[in-house]
Amino acid sequence: MPAYTGVTGLRGPGEFNTDHRPTNYRELYTMLEPNGSAPLNALLSMGNSEETDDVKYTNFRDELPDRAFLINYGAGYNTSAATLQLDTGDEVGYCFVGTIVANTRTGEIMRVTANGDTALSQITVTRNVGGTSLSILDNDELIIAGSAFADGSSSPDGVSWDSTTAYNYTQIFKTPYNVTGQMKSTTFRTGDKEDELSEKALKLHMGDLERAMFYGRRAQVNGSTNSSLSYTGGLLNTITTVEDCSTHTVAGKWTETEFDNWLINTCFAWGSKEKVCFAGPGFINNLNTISKGRWAPTAIEDTYGVSVTGYKTFAGTLMTHLHPQFRQFTALKNSAIILDFPYIKFRHMKDRDTHIQKDIQANDADQVKHQYFSDVGLELLQDRPHSVVKGWTSTS
Repeated sequence: MPAYTGVTGLRGPGEFNTDHRPTNYRELYTMLEPNGSAPLNALLSMGNSEETDDVKYTNFRDELPDRAFLINYGAGYNTSAATLQLDTGDEVGYCFVGTIVANTRTGEIMRVTANGDTALSQITVTRNVGGTSLSILDNDELIIAGSAFADGSSSPDGVSWDSTTAYNYTQIFKTPYNVTGQMKSTTFRTGDKEDELSEKALKLHMGDLERAMFYGRRAQVNGSTNSSLSYTGGLLNTITTVEDCSTHTVAGKWTETEFDNWLINTCFAWGSKEKVCFAGPGFINNLNTISKGRWAPTAIEDTYGVSVTGYKTFAGTLMTHLHPQFRQFTALKNSAIILDFPYIKFRHMKDRDTHIQKDIQANDADQVKHQYFSDVGLELLQDRPHSVVKGWTSTS
């Protein structure tokens, strides 16, 4: 028996077992075709799935602020200048009276003496706490490093920030097939024609969902009417962290050092230390080139039925799968999408998850007609844990 492994954010110790009864056709397809044309949906079927009572669904996103800023003053400041000009006003709001600010280059410690001015992007401070005599240069990085108050002092003004919102739509998918009366009564060497067409239609339907999950662009037409047309936003048009190698100094070139920096500062900077990487053949070839002698790739035969190769790097583990549609389409040959499954959710309208609608033919039609139907979409609970790599053609 093969050893099964789990993926962070997905349920269960392995693929569907013999006691598991699929609750919808997405799960059934996972059992039939785990390494087929829709491996993303195969994994999503084992992850968080939640119904929605509205075609538009919204989630709140929140994260801790960096509370870091850069000096924006070309001439720099001497050892006593008390009012400092910063690049951005957003982080200045976290500077209240008593906040300690540190210069990461020099080690200078400053104490804020007035609440930060977000309109002017300025803070007022007591310089060189502890008797140092350090100056400041343009673009020096300052960080908030706690607070300091006198014994018996009163509390400072409170600090807060608001969550942001993100939304998407469900999209209606339909894949019909029909069998004429004569066709139903004919004996074919390939077996029952209706069963054959049903299986093919399910594969096409799941392939359509898979492509929409990657390529879809969020939109809605006639949203205020009873005939609204909604499009679900896909990963390529939703994830904002994109490494486009075609824009590098040498187009398409991404060196081992640059890749390492990306692993540290981008790919695993947020979220889990284990992520799923759907990739094209060009990306995987380059990844293999870099990994030789460094990270021993581990072939994992079945992860919920999907074959992946684990690259355990110093920053985190990339569980890589050669996506068949990335191999099929030239534009994705040298690309990859890295997903953190705890921050992805499959959404479906109530009672409208993937299912088959039978006998929808006209009453007088000498045929049977069925269709696979889905009213579904994708939800990214957070954006930063996911990333996209495009156009990686060489490592040197």
